[in-house]
Amino acid sequence: MGMAAGKDYDHLFKLLIIGDSGSYITTIGVDFKIRTLVINGERVKLQIWDTAGQERFRTITSTYYRNTHGVIIVYDVTNPGSFVNVQRWLHEIGQNCDTVCKILVGNKNEDPSRKQVESSDAKRFSDQMGVRLFETSAKENTNVEEMFNAITFMVLKAKKDNLARLSQPNEVVKINKPKKKPPVKKCC
Repeated sequence: MGMAAGKDYDHLFKLLIIGDSGSYITTIGVDFKIRTLVINGERVKLQIWDTAGQERFRTITSTYYRNTHGVIIVYDVTNPGSFVNVQRWLHEIGQNCDTVCKILVGNKNEDPSRKQVESSDAKRFSDQMGVRLFETSAKENTNVEEMFNAITFMVLKAKKDNLARLSQPNEVVKINKPKKKPPVKKCC
């Protein structure tokens, strides 16, 4: 039996996974997963749209970005080209989202001998971009939960900060400027 009284979550967020990494969850179409996490006693439901690594999504239509709260940009630590393309994905996010939480994920981090994107390089880049970096292995489920917790915490904090901002009446900006008198036309 579901909970009769209303929703089974306190917050609902849409997360988008993009990147050249080979899909994070699966590779058939746009994968769509629901996860519910509990953060500080609040139930946060995530709708996860995974488009990562699908060639036909070289650019993702703006539809996918609509109402997105957080974007997970995934690259493949064994594929330097996928890391180079992070810049392009960041640019595309910037074009499509006003404000959105972003997190950078270096996936396939299970085999040190195959790793080609050094952690230090990725860290330097993510610091420059002001985006938090996680190195994960979806295959071995390493650091994946931590990454999802981090982005969920970020979107939840952004929502609360936003609500707090909206509820402060002392920050009302006066829009109605004093009207200027219309210029008096001088006659010929």
